[in-house]
This record gives sequence, structure tokens and C-alpha cells, in this order.
Amino acid sequence: MGVEGHVKRIQVVIPWPQGLHLRPAADLVRLAGRFRAAIQLSCGERIADARSLMSVLLLCAVAGTALEVEVSGDDEEMAIEAVASVFQQTDTPPSSA
Repeated sequence: MGVEGHVKRIQVVIPWPQGLHLRPAADLVRLAGRFRAAIQLSCGERIADARSLMSVLLLCAVAGTALEVEVSGDDEEMAIEAVASVFQQTDTPPSSA
């Protein structure tokens, strides 16, 4: 995946009781779009492009699931720190439904 052979990897755990549902997934996709680096999430055999909402949702990651995050590109250091911070937010705003 690396642009020049450099790939940064971290493991994150889904903190939300409802799992990686629409709101945090949308936040993650918006965040990923701010960086030039390629960002992928993997859960077992499933791999998601962090810029694709459908791809992220199809990971079907429930609370407590560990995800591998791989980032490569020009701003990979900033990107991986930003992605990690998303998974440190345990609260999500209440639904407007």
C-alpha cells in the first residue's frame, strides 16, 4: 500500500456501544478526506478505504472490535494521529430521530 514503502500501522478498538455505525463512520470518512495519505482499515479479511462510507460501514465492526489502521503518504503521521483520535471519542451525539 505504501507510496514509498513507508506504511504506518496502529490498532484501534471500536469504543461505541452501537459499533462503528453511521455517525462515527461519516466522521471518519470526512476526516480521511482532509489528508493526502491513503488510509485503510482492516477487520479480519475485510479491508475498507477510509474515504468510502459504504466501505467503512461494510466492516460491520461491533463494539470492542479491533481494527488495523494502515496509513501511507505525504502526511501519514498527521493522518494516523487524527484517525486514532476518532476512536478515543467514546461519546457520540444523540440521534436527531
